[in-house]
Amino acid sequence: MIIGEAGQAVQAVWGGDILGERGRVYGGGGGGGGRFEMDPEELASVIGLWEAELDKIVDDKERIRSIIDMVQAPGKDTVSDGYVSTTMDSLSALQTQNDSMLKYVQNYVKKLKEAQTKTVATDQGMADPFRTV
Repeated sequence: MIIGEAGQAVQAVWGGDILGERGRVYGGGGGGGGRFEMDPEELASVIGLWEAELDKIVDDKERIRSIIDMVQAPGKDTVSDGYVSTTMDSLSALQTQNDSMLKYVQNYVKKLKEAQTKTVATDQGMADPFRTV
């Protein structure tokens, strides 16, 4: 097996299991040019932070919905109707912005988790040929 032979060659030159330590995670570069590099533990921490933000965005979505449900005209006149219309336009814009943030953060967390999964699989796959039995 080529990878096994390469692993044996690396062990012969540098000695020991050079992949025993966990490597860095690389990600990004999906067309936008952005990249990141971090340790697996850092990546797990970052995922946790983004998931916490996601929870806050979901909570905000529920609050916006409940506020929309409570909006009522203070009276039965044109000015009151205008007030409700303006309020609903603002709340609709807020809801649209919240939906956009929700979608962005969900996709970002998904990409971070994919990077984490790929890195773990790659680390395990690369480490096996270098292990002494």
